[in-house]
Amino acid sequence: MALKCSVELHIPTAIHNLGGAASLPDLVTALSLPQSKLPFLRRLMRLLVTSGIFVADSNAEVETYRLNPLSWLLVEGVEAEDHTYQKYFVTATVSRHYLEAGLSLADWFKKDLHAPLPSPFEELHGVPLVHETTKLLDEELDRIVNKGVAAHDNLAIGTILRECIDLFKGLRSLTDCGGGDGTTVRAILRAYPNIKCTVLDLPKVIENAPTHDLVNYVAGDMFHTISPAQAVMLKLVLHFWTDEDCVKILEQCRKAIPSREEGGKVIIIEIILGPSMGPIMYESQLLMDMLMMVITRGRQRDENDWREIFVKAGYSNYKIVKKIGTRGIIEVYP
Repeated sequence: MALKCSVELHIPTAIHNLGGAASLPDLVTALSLPQSKLPFLRRLMRLLVTSGIFVADSNAEVETYRLNPLSWLLVEGVEAEDHTYQKYFVTATVSRHYLEAGLSLADWFKKDLHAPLPSPFEELHGVPLVHETTKLLDEELDRIVNKGVAAHDNLAIGTILRECIDLFKGLRSLTDCGGGDGTTVRAILRAYPNIKCTVLDLPKVIENAPTHDLVNYVAGDMFHTISPAQAVMLKLVLHFWTDEDCVKILEQCRKAIPSREEGGKVIIIEIILGPSMGPIMYESQLLMDMLMMVITRGRQRDENDWREIFVKAGYSNYKIVKKIGTRGIIEVYP
């Protein structure tokens, strides 16, 4: 809630606009807050510094606060390749509807519900999340969630391009399933301008996507057909779906790509659950898994889970290319 408060007050943006460092009086003035709130702002900032959201310079004559790589992502209005504004991911995660679904978790466990099991969110609110009917529950929630999902999906594509230089090297064509407004493929095209890129997403998403000379936008449903390409990418898509649905999606991907000998592959960017990255990263992965359990029918998966899904979908082999933060990059071969 302290993080939500800082985002809604625009504290990261204010620090950025003040040259990257700000004292408490600076922030009170910049944010147009009553002077009486200064000691309370100190308490808020103290927690956020300890939590790793901001950095405090306590050695100076006047204590100042600076941004770090995390709060940098909460600065509004920045135009940079390595920046995706994460405000809406924060506000969606702590929205009233998410919290109510989390608080109903014990009741959900006690109910003998018919398959396919609805998520606690769907059971409580009557509609699924990230669905065309979500707006019937709350139009503002639907808007925030869609913006939050898009920002989260596009996060760190620049890092992936730098760390996995062979991932897209030599590709002639790529279809990004659930690619939204094309932010990810536009970043790929800046690095590999010769790849023929297609974005596949639902009609309501495609109709609002910006036009781009090198991106082909296709309105469709990945459960039924996927635009043919040498490689198909699923970036933070499969965790929304059950294992059975993931198999169906991957079967359509396999139909869309050529043989492995011809360079065919599916690129999956998802969490790969496991303690190998250390306890902090592992806890983050498990918290994301709990979030999926509360708000969707999907889940986060470990390597054994992924392997089983790939086999069921008819793939011959796979390779974990790299693990970056909580996420893993997997190549899956027909």
